[in-house]
Amino acid sequence: MNILVLNSGSSSQKSCLYEIADSVPDDPPACLWEGNIEWESDVAEVSVRNAKGVARNARVKIASRSEAIGHLLGGLWNGDTCAVSAPSDIDVVGHRVVHGGPLYEDPAFITPEVKSAIAKVSAFAPLHNRAELEGMEIIEQLLGAVPQIAVFDTGFHRKMPLAAKVYPGPYQWFSDGIHRYGFHGINHQYCAGRAARLLGRDSNALKLVSCHLGNGCSLAAIESGRSIDTTMGFTPLDGLMMGTRSGSVDPGILTYLMRQRGISAERLDEILNKESGLLGISGLSGDMRQILAAMKKGHERAQLAFDIYIHRLRSGIGAMVATLGGVDALIFTAGVGEHSSEVRAATCENFGYLGVRLDAENNLQPVLDQDIAATDSSVRALVVRAQEDWAIAQQCWVLESRHAMSRHN
Repeated sequence: MNILVLNSGSSSQKSCLYEIADSVPDDPPACLWEGNIEWESDVAEVSVRNAKGVARNARVKIASRSEAIGHLLGGLWNGDTCAVSAPSDIDVVGHRVVHGGPLYEDPAFITPEVKSAIAKVSAFAPLHNRAELEGMEIIEQLLGAVPQIAVFDTGFHRKMPLAAKVYPGPYQWFSDGIHRYGFHGINHQYCAGRAARLLGRDSNALKLVSCHLGNGCSLAAIESGRSIDTTMGFTPLDGLMMGTRSGSVDPGILTYLMRQRGISAERLDEILNKESGLLGISGLSGDMRQILAAMKKGHERAQLAFDIYIHRLRSGIGAMVATLGGVDALIFTAGVGEHSSEVRAATCENFGYLGVRLDAENNLQPVLDQDIAATDSSVRALVVRAQEDWAIAQQCWVLESRHAMSRHN
């Protein structure tokens, strides 16, 4: 089964093609083809690569997302980067959908009803859900009636206990669908399963804290393979300090700014999502690599941004451990989690009382999907490569296989 995965952002589009035969392998395979396009205004950077190592990078002009996706996927079945001979070779297309709202937990075939439900919660994640809906329409235009499946980032957190899910406002909020949904669930769930395999343990006997640290950041407390708490909430703005997002702030600040400074809701949204976090504090960048480089040159606000980031990360991990009543392993994943030894070392430094000890050499030069804890550490520390696309492909294979079997029977 050839499964094409689309991961749509507000100004980007990532795609991967996987081939899964009779069963899903335990270890994630290399994708047959991968492509990425990022654009600003009408200019886009395109990169595509197939399993043979043939790659192409280009800078092109585009007028729409439709044109961007068409240009990107053209390299899948045309030219020297191709991995299939024709669009008809694609058996199913999987989409990462950031917000599934109150209705969807499990992956679902995309129907008019499913698209309508995704559209209704677009206000909760406007930069993502609308782009994902547009991607579905474009695939229909390019590939016709190929089955499409939505895999929801909120799904993994849907069964959190009510004490973790419900906000302490009027109960009517909860009745109206205003509650903690959680995000990054596709990767948190994948990392929990991967951690169990790496440790040679039954996932049902593990207490894990998964740290997804990228431009967006969230933690998940995972017990027996289930999410029982997380830091992101009603929207992906809640929780930890992030690249350009504030994370949790006193809501009284917002009402103060609206009443006393006359700042509109739209402007607040822009400040909190695009002008805060590492960027807002440092005044330099939302990229942790640039923050670390500036720190080494003595930049005080870069140092402050790093210190706040670590302080909030430690606080969040402590809360997750308290919810779990202990922890067997910490997982570091996504761009910062996988590549910043400084963040991992600073984060773990204060958890010696839990028995967390890193192997300094392994932390400096980790191999992805590796335990970097010292041999005498009672809590393991894993660096796990984020594999959202592969996790989506797995779930698409399972759902489409079941559907094919039911048709056959």
